[in-house]
Amino acid sequence: MATTWGSTPEERARRFPCDGLIEADDELWRAIDVAAPAATTFRWLCQLRAAPYSYDWIDNWGRRSPRQLTDGLDQLAVGQRAMTIFRLVAFEPGRHLTMRLVDPGGRRAFGDVAVTYEAVSTGPSTSRIVVKMLVRRPRGPFRLLAPLLPAGDLIMMRKQLRNLKALAEASLRNP
Repeated sequence: MATTWGSTPEERARRFPCDGLIEADDELWRAIDVAAPAATTFRWLCQLRAAPYSYDWIDNWGRRSPRQLTDGLDQLAVGQRAMTIFRLVAFEPGRHLTMRLVDPGGRRAFGDVAVTYEAVSTGPSTSRIVVKMLVRRPRGPFRLLAPLLPAGDLIMMRKQLRNLKALAEASLRNP
């Protein structure tokens, strides 16, 4: 199903920092196991401030998302941009990034979106990225595209999470 990929019922039952930010029509869940400690995984989540880490030719204007950790991206502050069209609205160092769509063009096309990316420890050298996205569907003519968002997001975010997983795991092998 396009609304859920990789997440567990227990994860979907928890409260997330994005809860209550918007009045959502849809909840989308994404999660992936990472063979790296949560601190390493979280550091890679901070890289979302620089690039989307999905299909760069689509959502990064053809520029390659950095394959090395960028100094300073883990220095978080509310209001910082992330993935070009999001703004950081809350964070807990080492734990989560919570963002909200701010690009006016994106809001017209995708509606209002709030999302939390969590790095969850599952052991001393393993973790999970768990993502909860809340979507308030667009109004007006773009409302006809709203049913496509879960499937499109699944394709894009699955690639994003697989890239972040691979980079976090590789950074342990090649520090």
